[in-house]
Amino acid sequence: MKKISIFLALTLISLSANEFNPAMQEYINSLKDEAKTIDKSFVDFDAKRGEKIFSTKSNGKNGELISCQSCHNENLTQSGFNIFSDKTIEALAPSVNPKRLSDVKEVKKWLKRNFKDVYLREGNALEKGDVLYYIISQ
Repeated sequence: MKKISIFLALTLISLSANEFNPAMQEYINSLKDEAKTIDKSFVDFDAKRGEKIFSTKSNGKNGELISCQSCHNENLTQSGFNIFSDKTIEALAPSVNPKRLSDVKEVKKWLKRNFKDVYLREGNALEKGDVLYYIISQ
């Protein structure tokens, strides 16, 4: 019985780590509405597309060839290092850092800043949603 209880507890933890809280889900829904105006055939965000965005290199800030992984690493369960500020970045994966993707205002701020650093522009709703689906899957 004890083994079953532990298994159920771990299962619930892993399920909740892959879900957005209500405020974040509302933000995701608003991104979906916006994505539908960009692409009439839009159905849902995709973690695989998000991973591609996250790993694609671009001539970003200061003319350096960078991707999101340049600071956050390939493994989002590990801490990263900001190449611009020389500061350690806590793990991005909500599975190991439950604070991640929990505050809509913070998420919006960092998406805006990081897209501008890497791609020299703001991300559109489709890109943001795909990246968020990728991060929450980690």
